[in-house]
Amino acid sequence: MPEAADKRYTLDDLLGVMARLRDRFSGCPWDVEQSFATIAPYTIEEAYEVADAIARDDLDALKDELGDLLLQVVYHAQMASEAERFEFADVVDAITRKMIRRHPHVFGDADRTAFLDDGTWQRIKAEEKAGRGEAHGDSRLEDVPLAFPGLTRAVKLQKRAAEVGFDWPSLVPVLAKVEEEIAELKSAIADSGGAEDRTTRVAEEFGDLLFVMANVARHLKLDPEAALRGANDKFVRRFKSIERALAKDGRTPEDASLEEMDQLWDEAKAAESKA
Repeated sequence: MPEAADKRYTLDDLLGVMARLRDRFSGCPWDVEQSFATIAPYTIEEAYEVADAIARDDLDALKDELGDLLLQVVYHAQMASEAERFEFADVVDAITRKMIRRHPHVFGDADRTAFLDDGTWQRIKAEEKAGRGEAHGDSRLEDVPLAFPGLTRAVKLQKRAAEVGFDWPSLVPVLAKVEEEIAELKSAIADSGGAEDRTTRVAEEFGDLLFVMANVARHLKLDPEAALRGANDKFVRRFKSIERALAKDGRTPEDASLEEMDQLWDEAKAAESKA
């Protein structure tokens, strides 16, 4: 299927392209050898690139990244079709039915204003799981995906526990827990025990601190991943300001002292606060 400049391709064309790529005899050798497991990391990566385009407010990039993400769905559906498990049309049917079922206030006669507050959404999801023969197993935490980013998974786990009342009643005790975890981290760092044991304890206490910080974000109704991305962007922006300032004198950060770079950092921070 050569590219046609005057043709507007459709979803059917994309499905056909993927089928050709996966053809055992005439397809792309790399595509043919892939599996659900090997493609999954690309699926996650493409989702992040969609989020990145949105964060940059770049709609041209968003169009391309959404296409890349759609390709991942088509890829998985093609492999499932080859295994005679399901087709792309089944994916479309399943999500359409789910959206109709989960929005009785739009497609049915449920009260629109009460829907989000009366637990209907969670009840419908629970009924779906029961209908599929799924249960919590030994724990209601089992269905929180392991592949989630750490902070996101922490929030999801905490929300699940909070649904049955296992939660602090306000932000105050959560912040107190932050102080407690910082103290425990300091203690682990100061520990003079064996190097391996010390490293293990420091890592554990650091993980506890991150977990409780995710809980702080949850109580503040913040997305900790988004907050961290914002902090990353701020760091990049200010460090680039340091590099530009030094470049005016024909220098690089390697040529500057820490004190000088700290001063330039403070100047960049002050300039941002005035903007």
